[in-house]
Amino acid sequence: MTVIGLISDTHGLLRPDVHTALAGVSMILHAGDVGGDEILDELALIAPVQAVYGNCDTPWDPRLAKERIVEVDGVRIHVSHGHELGRPRPAKVAAAYPGFDVLVHGHTHIQVVERVGDVLVVNPGSAGARRFDLRASVARLTLTDGRAEVVLVELTG
Repeated sequence: MTVIGLISDTHGLLRPDVHTALAGVSMILHAGDVGGDEILDELALIAPVQAVYGNCDTPWDPRLAKERIVEVDGVRIHVSHGHELGRPRPAKVAAAYPGFDVLVHGHTHIQVVERVGDVLVVNPGSAGARRFDLRASVARLTLTDGRAEVVLVELTG
């Protein structure tokens, strides 16, 4: 079993309870709108981080990529911010990135956990400053015997 932390839309703010919410994960995938190297440095205290840039990040930041493709325990994961799709909805994300088991995106700040066929589409929500009257959150992706399950974790701090 492998547990991966999913986070997005920090926008330069890392809430203290992210450390508790993502404790014990083997890696963290950040789906963009990071808001600075200090966010990546702080997350790296929890686990190794792979991050993509969002529409509020600098595309030429060497620590951020347009997309990340990760394979863990036979599960293929694609990470992008989602802004490249306009309004990323699960079916639209699944159509844009075929051939993956898990698709992770951000951008909308709206939590999403939905299966489109055999593909798990996840938006962990926004972990940064509260916006749009939505609660801050991250997610824990658990991979067991090639199967992916996700749990959203609400942030209070």
